[in-house]
Amino acid sequence: MAKLYFRYSAMNAGKSTAMLQVAHNYEEQGQQVRLYTAAIDNRYGVGRVTSRLGPQRAVEVFTADTDFLADIPKVACLLIDESQFLSPPQVRQLHQLAQTRGVPVICYGLRTDFLGEPFPGSAYLLALADDIEELKNICTCGKKATMNIRVDAQGKRIKEGEQISIGGNESYRQACGRCFYAE
Repeated sequence: MAKLYFRYSAMNAGKSTAMLQVAHNYEEQGQQVRLYTAAIDNRYGVGRVTSRLGPQRAVEVFTADTDFLADIPKVACLLIDESQFLSPPQVRQLHQLAQTRGVPVICYGLRTDFLGEPFPGSAYLLALADDIEELKNICTCGKKATMNIRVDAQGKRIKEGEQISIGGNESYRQACGRCFYAE
């Protein structure tokens, strides 16, 4: 039976690397997969999944208008990076796709934003996913990182602003809960 999977972590835990590895494993066995990332994530160019380790790949993009039930033919697996940017209805479509069409769907994304607030897509993934896995990362203090901190150009923490601000290591860092609240 196919499932909806949510693999989440704080920033920089290797979510994109893991997704690219899963795609490689399917394709190495001659199976077709479809990969998506959020159109608003333009850090490495629109429609590119790029690992900090170097591997990258052109993929399809999803927007608020993407209808996964209408757009997905029969494939061995559907992989979605930056899944925190999915809308709640899109998460429900992905759950339905797995349950009624037998297509495994693996979503990779953040659970919370820089204020510790859930992204709507992530909240629905936590509610509907058949399988939830945390990918581990480390805080600068050595404890397990579970939170994200937004920083300015000088590395100072930003504690207000829009929920979505696209950026990488220059804009965000991961933290454990203690360090998240200490700053």
